[in-house]
Amino acid sequence: MSAGADTGRGLLGVVCGNTPEVRGRVLDLLRGASPDALVLSVSVHADGTGRYPFVQRFVMGGAERRRASLCQGATGDPAVIIRQDLDTIARTASRPHVVLALPDTVDTAPFLAELWRTPLGRTPLSHHYELAPTAVGVDPERLLNDLRCVHRATRVFGHDPNAVPLTVAEAAARQLEAAQVMVVRGGPGEGDGRREGCRALLGHLNPSAVVHLDSDDADVTALTALARSDSGWSTAGPADRLDIVAPVVRRRGVDHGVSSVLWRSRRPLHPERLAASLPRVMPSVVRSRGHVWMATRPRTVISWRSAGRHLELREAGGWLADEDTVAWRAASPQRRTLASWYWDDYYGERRNEIVFTGADLDPDRLRAALDAAVLDDGELALGTERWARLPDPLLGERSSGDRR
Repeated sequence: MSAGADTGRGLLGVVCGNTPEVRGRVLDLLRGASPDALVLSVSVHADGTGRYPFVQRFVMGGAERRRASLCQGATGDPAVIIRQDLDTIARTASRPHVVLALPDTVDTAPFLAELWRTPLGRTPLSHHYELAPTAVGVDPERLLNDLRCVHRATRVFGHDPNAVPLTVAEAAARQLEAAQVMVVRGGPGEGDGRREGCRALLGHLNPSAVVHLDSDDADVTALTALARSDSGWSTAGPADRLDIVAPVVRRRGVDHGVSSVLWRSRRPLHPERLAASLPRVMPSVVRSRGHVWMATRPRTVISWRSAGRHLELREAGGWLADEDTVAWRAASPQRRTLASWYWDDYYGERRNEIVFTGADLDPDRLRAALDAAVLDDGELALGTERWARLPDPLLGERSSGDRR
């Protein structure tokens, strides 16, 4: 029996995978652990014109009448369409266990956050469902190829009803980071250590997830966690988990040559020196993510994401200011707690925090290169007006909010 049954609510889980085969395998294991689960399989197709995509749904399990009412296609916002389907299921079934099977054209974490958001005048999904863990099937060979692919873009659906372009490497990394459970496929290449190496990499890319090695005689009871909610990770809402200022969890130690390095600093970064340091920082890095405080953007949080050899820096909202009560109220409880924890009379909550994951990383060299890129005492004393005049080869022209 799921935890949802104890609270009078149903259960909503998500399954995806980096190939259709591994996604299907996870669904088979889950249905073995929870035979009554209703699987809502989704496909989303865009035509490249910028119009709303075509969303198809196919249902496995449940009553034939319900399957007939949901097996159809529609053009529109994918989150709106799926939310309506889930509302329909909740009204016609008592405490249903629904599993969304999402394609790789969906950016899982932001899509789930948008799905969970309550539109004005609608009953929230949280009234009908508890969240079960998100499970991702992983084909090791496909994963290693995808994490190297930065020359090709793929379009995925998340918060926005229209697809946004990401590199294949970034999309692959995000799918893994959205998981609470990862199932690694076995196969002919197991003997060369590839699967164990992949497992080590997954453990560093998403340390909070459970990694399960699949086999033909896999014990389905190992995945019973997929059939119940877990208050340990589901306390924060899906949108709260996307907060760029939330600390990135790092796995300690070296496993099959893979390690993760955490770099922190309370001083703003000099953009020109940061750009010059990248050739010393990024080699051997498979994935890095976090947030930085750039001297030329003193009021703006800058998100830092790299996958493969592609680094993206992007403005991602503002730092909380002591006098801005509106921003504090709008921030998530986790963000407010962290801001209070890190608060400094001069810096406020502003800080740099990045986790780098890769093979054969040199932690001392990496941290020294980034430490040399922050402002020194003399530059820090000049103040924000002078910082704004610094050359910025990374972000270019300053935004209007940072010109004063």
